[in-house]
Amino acid sequence: MIHTDTTGDDVAAHYDELDPFYRSLWGEHVHHGLWETGRESPLEAVATLSRFVARRAELENGDRVCDVGCGYGATARLLGSEYGAQVTGITISPKQHAAAAAAGGAAFVLGDWLENDFPNESFDAVIAIESTEHLPDVAKGIHEMARVLIPGGRLVICAWMAGPSPREWERRHLLEPICREGRLVGMGSEEDYRRWIAGAGLELQSTDDLSRQVRRTWPICIRRTIGALFRDPELRRFLLDDHERNRVFAITLMRIWIAYLTGALRYTVFTASKP
Repeated sequence: MIHTDTTGDDVAAHYDELDPFYRSLWGEHVHHGLWETGRESPLEAVATLSRFVARRAELENGDRVCDVGCGYGATARLLGSEYGAQVTGITISPKQHAAAAAAGGAAFVLGDWLENDFPNESFDAVIAIESTEHLPDVAKGIHEMARVLIPGGRLVICAWMAGPSPREWERRHLLEPICREGRLVGMGSEEDYRRWIAGAGLELQSTDDLSRQVRRTWPICIRRTIGALFRDPELRRFLLDDHERNRVFAITLMRIWIAYLTGALRYTVFTASKP
């Protein structure tokens, strides 16, 4: 596993500081798009990923769902409006929480998932879209997901992962900088996730490698960033300001795109159930 010294406070600060950048690039969905047909617009693609997660979670009307790392709450609202789910989202970022709470459509909690106080067996499904990479202890985080699931409940995790055998130059120049610059605590492999899921007492149902269908997200982000440098004076000042610790993340976009092309970076959806 690729690991950094990033803390939960670092993650919160990263998302709060990059708030205008993320909103400009992604809008209310802060996750990859999924191109199932290849004809989806970027806006349709991010919603398609949320619906893919809903299908894997087998959501039904009235299901209680916990969205771990809910961002601005877009997926939580979609699951509520389209599937009738009762969603509770949790985020460690105060700015994300404020935006999600203001938009409504679900319940939102500001807090650290590893220190959550949700009751045992309080959710029919738990989803984590691109949030486990930010957990200082992924095994504990998945244990917590298992704890709050009812027996028979389902867990769906969308994870950025290291490929099975990244080369040394890929680790040094792609994966490790991506983790540092994106405030990812670490990047596990498929083997790591299988072990963590089994260790939490969950039964793995399926794994879906969506790398090819989601990687189109990054050239779109790169084009949007370049366009913003010319069109948006405020965002240009933000990206070029030497005092902004996270401005280097704009460079990381290219690293991520290259890592997908080389296979050093994978995107996998794990679906598991609680016996």
